[in-house]
Amino acid sequence: MRAVVLREFGDQLKVSEIDKPVAGPGQVLVRVAASGVNPLDTKIQAGKAAHAKTRLPAVLGLDLAGTVQAVGTGAGGFQPGDEVYGLTGGVGDLPGSLAEYTAVDARLLALKPKSLTMRQAAALPLAVITAWEGLVDRAAVKAGQQVLVHGGAGGVGSAAVQIARARGAQVYATGSPRSLKTIEDLGATPIDYTSVPVEQYVQQHTGGEGFDIIVDTVGGATLDASFAAARTYTGHVVSALGWGTHSLAPLSFRAATYSGIFTLLPMLTGRGREHHGHILREVAALADAGALVPLLDPRRFTLDDVTEAHAAVAAGTTAGKIVLDVTDHA
Repeated sequence: MRAVVLREFGDQLKVSEIDKPVAGPGQVLVRVAASGVNPLDTKIQAGKAAHAKTRLPAVLGLDLAGTVQAVGTGAGGFQPGDEVYGLTGGVGDLPGSLAEYTAVDARLLALKPKSLTMRQAAALPLAVITAWEGLVDRAAVKAGQQVLVHGGAGGVGSAAVQIARARGAQVYATGSPRSLKTIEDLGATPIDYTSVPVEQYVQQHTGGEGFDIIVDTVGGATLDASFAAARTYTGHVVSALGWGTHSLAPLSFRAATYSGIFTLLPMLTGRGREHHGHILREVAALADAGALVPLLDPRRFTLDDVTEAHAAVAAGTTAGKIVLDVTDHA
């Protein structure tokens, strides 16, 4: 089969012919229709993502949507012909989704939302699992809360906005001037972080009290701003980009709390993979209810265009998630 194989970090990505896998115990064999491209994919390729522990040579690709071809022993819940999606590989020793076929731990999969195309479904897994773990698992978001999402037009950010709204929260989101319309269309109150300082929007939207939950998808100075914007006593900051050096004093002075998110952990350790499948089932229900729609970049790429697709993501100029068409099922 054809697959994108990385043999040395920093090498140019190339399509190779490799053996087609088989479904082992607890696995299903998936014919990959589409694969989402994430900033993490580009960092892995460049050798700048040691936390992903990708072992070379490796088939890259984190997200997928496709069709079950075969089911291994002990892999309950699926049968050939099922359309599925998931965050399934490209890290540790797990083969990725930039291949015509991949053998996947069944616990990492769920049935694809019926209302979404393969391309749309492939855009979701990493983003929605990260957003769900922050908002639902760590912060227990509920109706009536004020939620601030940093980077609301991005992959994780747009998912967080929609999940928080679906659970009854009042949502605000920061973005650059060119992304404010997208944020508004998602149903959040847009905040231009380039012109409105944190003290001003905290005062304007919360009367100076701070937000109940803050989702940081940017890191760095934005995480520092999150600490200063949390509600006194009960505020909760969640971030998927907590590395770096930060002062916790602004958070401590508000007696608020912080949680880190490491979405790759079940893939790297084997622990908690069932929960990823559970989240994807919950998200599929939201999507089929019309409460969650992925933002897709309109450009089309195939396996042969993987270098161009990665370059577009690395440049940070995409208008939504870039998705590669892997086979003719997309």
